[in-house]
Amino acid sequence: MTTPKTIAVAMSGGVDSSTVAAMLRAEGHQVVGLTMQLWNQRRLAGHAGMPESVQGRCCSLDDVYDARRVAETIGIPYYVVNHEKRFERDVVRPFVEQYLSGRTPIPCSLCNNHLKFDQLLIVAQQIGADVLATGHYARVEFDPKVSRWLLKRPADRSKDQTYFLFGLTQEQLSRTLFPLGRMTKPEVRDLARQHGLALAEKPDSQEICFVPGGDYKNFIDAYLSEAGEALPDTAGELVTTDGKVVGEHTGIHNFTVGQRKGLGIATGSPLYVIQIKGDMRQVVVGNQDELYTRTLRARRINLIAVEDLNEPMPVAVKIRHRHEGAQALIEKSGDDEILVTFHEPQRAVTPGQAAVFYDDDVVVGGGWIV
Repeated sequence: MTTPKTIAVAMSGGVDSSTVAAMLRAEGHQVVGLTMQLWNQRRLAGHAGMPESVQGRCCSLDDVYDARRVAETIGIPYYVVNHEKRFERDVVRPFVEQYLSGRTPIPCSLCNNHLKFDQLLIVAQQIGADVLATGHYARVEFDPKVSRWLLKRPADRSKDQTYFLFGLTQEQLSRTLFPLGRMTKPEVRDLARQHGLALAEKPDSQEICFVPGGDYKNFIDAYLSEAGEALPDTAGELVTTDGKVVGEHTGIHNFTVGQRKGLGIATGSPLYVIQIKGDMRQVVVGNQDELYTRTLRARRINLIAVEDLNEPMPVAVKIRHRHEGAQALIEKSGDDEILVTFHEPQRAVTPGQAAVFYDDDVVVGGGWIV
């Protein structure tokens, strides 16, 4: 693909996207920096468990300042695009609702699908940019044999972000650049130093951008309180896999599949959360062996490498970001539904997370575990 002359760069204020902007500018392209203002980090300050200020967080006001400073350093136009209302509607509110229904959501994937590769591409077009470049560690290539754009794993496997990008459409992939796909993180930091970027040593943000300290429970309490909404009563029973009631709990949103601590019951052997039945407000507990399953179903499917799944296909499936990926067979099991059958049972398959399918380096597609 011939790289267009005008490229919009999604600048998060971190070292990766800043380096992308600098390297594309050095290559002689017309580069325009875009930062999405998504969430006011001080919005819930003062509520119980919410800090007054937040450091080291993606998309914070500090990051906007850092991105603007990089744009000035390398001499490119720079704009902040406010999408706070849409972010709340499409990412934050679904995150809260999923937790309250007993699921464990992935807001980063929702943000990529609904904002970064949807709204930013629209803005890029409006300012005359043909493509959008980001600092994600992934690769995108066109395969003329199948006439499809392919999403591939990056050279630096330790930074692989393809798990969060499985929702990208063919049209979105055709207008997206991942310039860091063939680089390692140390190489990116070296390049940032060479371009004189002040944030070359800035640490990576690790947490969900709108949940300080990773404390989901406090965030949900504070968010609902600010909205004037009462926390719904999801208290109920702790039951074993054979239906025996062994205790009570204060709310299903306090649990996730695989959890061991904080169950509030003492038995002779360790117990784990096996399943959360949101409709019955039950938390099912059992021993470690009961955490393993050989099958899962995924819905809201997006296929990238193939147009349709006409017959069963052997793939590797990742069921969470840090999961190594396990060999499995995927096949259609209904409209917009895929059945995954693993060769070996997998631990803590969690509804609300994504199941992403790989053929070696190529992302076949993915869906949401139900």
